Amino acid sequence: MEGWVIYNGHMASHAFLQFPKAIQQAAAQYDISIELVANDAVVNSVDANGHDIHALNGLSKPSFVIFHDKDIALARQLEYAGIPVYNNANCIEICDNKVIMYQKLAEHHVTIPKTLIAPKVFTGAKLLHFEHYLQIASSLNYPFVVKEGFGSFGEQVYLVHHEKEYMDIVKKIYDKPFVMQEYIESSYGKDIRVFIVGGRFVAALKRTSQEDFRANVYQGSRIEAYSPSEEEIQLAINAVHAVGADFAGVDLLFGKGDRPIVCEVNTNAHVANILTYTGINVAEKILQKVILPAL
Repeated sequence: MEGWVIYNGHMASHAFLQFPKAIQQAAAQYDISIELVANDAVVNSVDANGHDIHALNGLSKPSFVIFHDKDIALARQLEYAGIPVYNNANCIEICDNKVIMYQKLAEHHVTIPKTLIAPKVFTGAKLLHFEHYLQIASSLNYPFVVKEGFGSFGEQVYLVHHEKEYMDIVKKIYDKPFVMQEYIESSYGKDIRVFIVGGRFVAALKRTSQEDFRANVYQGSRIEAYSPSEEEIQLAINAVHAVGADFAGVDLLFGKGDRPIVCEVNTNAHVANILTYTGINVAEKILQKVILPAL
């Protein structure tokens, strides 16, 4: 039995290869051979005969693929070739764009901050209707959060304190998908990362920062193991179900009275900190709860 873990060939640093290598090591105990394959080392072709895919190094087609990238076209091509992909292309596409992700979470009545979606504007537009942006966000109080649709590690997320700051951000990102979102003040500098695998809770971390409203690790937050409540676990499971993920890290904010609110769902969440702070090997859980039952 052979599988692939797809990773981005242009982001092959130690941090980005931790998850693929962890899957490779965990699979060995189940006599499953895992090849780590860069997304740019795979040829996708389409013609009147259908879809074809092959690795540049001559690897045979895998029995399954664990997808640790956002190359949606490649994930979909693998599926067209009849290869099971975890997480699937549709799920990756939903979570890659926060605008679409919040729409999907809302469809399933998952608790999220109040969110307003910015209109589509083409690059190079001669005229920006700033008054429309002000009207769209008028139901939010300052400060509020602006999030670009595409972004990771807490980057492309802005806390807006006044109208001028808001307009400056709009001028900068007007041609990108983004949302305006209620600021959850009670969660300043803290959140929870909950890992769900195969529809079940696996482990959780609490992240705190004294310096920034964002609690992302890459923004310098402090990490500790966390025991979530049943309400927090169920909300994370509901969020993962809503986006159709086989496994994901769900970031939860602390609402009023510590009621949980979904910040986002991450299909490419890193797992090294979970192992370090909780001793739980998420890669092994993915093999046990997702891959092995499907074989």
